This record gives sequence, structure tokens and C-alpha cells, in this order.
Amino acid sequence: MEYRFTKENFNDEVINSEVPVMIDFYADWCGPCKMMMPIVEKMAEKYDGKVKIGKVNVDDESDLAEEFGVMSIPSFFFIKNGKVVMQSVGGMREADLVNKIDSLL
Repeated sequence: MEYRFTKENFNDEVINSEVPVMIDFYADWCGPCKMMMPIVEKMAEKYDGKVKIGKVNVDDESDLAEEFGVMSIPSFFFIKNGKVVMQSVGGMREADLVNKIDSLL
């Protein structure tokens, strides 16, 4: 299951999550973001129940993007126990994303 993170649900869904979280900061107009979309959706299905995988639309949630210092998209943030433990900017191969998610577990 893929989540949509917003300013309103961020504390409940991300900071207080009992499982690690991966956030994909994206925009609908972003080419590399569109390329990553099927991979992110596949990861959300693969890790359902183990890692919470969700998206933040930077156009709709500019406050969150600013809070995380997002300068370029896609940007991926990996969060464990409410803290950012890793981040990655730009598109990547599926295997690289799997490695990053596995390192959260």
C-alpha cells in the first residue's frame, strides 16, 4: 500500500510510525519522478507491512519539502524511529532502491 503524506497526517504516519518509512518527494510534471513511479509502487507492494512507503507532492506540500531541504526531485528520505537515517536524490535502478529499503530493516 502506498501512502500520501501531508502536513496534516505527517506526525501520525511518519514520525510516530512503528515501522520504517520511505518518503518519495515528487511532482506530477517531473520526468524522472514519473520514471520512478512504477518502481516506488512495486516497492510499496513488496514491503507492505514492513516499511511504510509514501509520497509527498512538493507542489501541494511545499512546507514539508522545505522542512526536509528538498532542492531537487525525486528525493527519497528513509526514516526510522522518527529520524532521517538516509536520503537519496534522483532516479535510481530498482535494485538500488531495494538495497536502500533493505538497509532500513
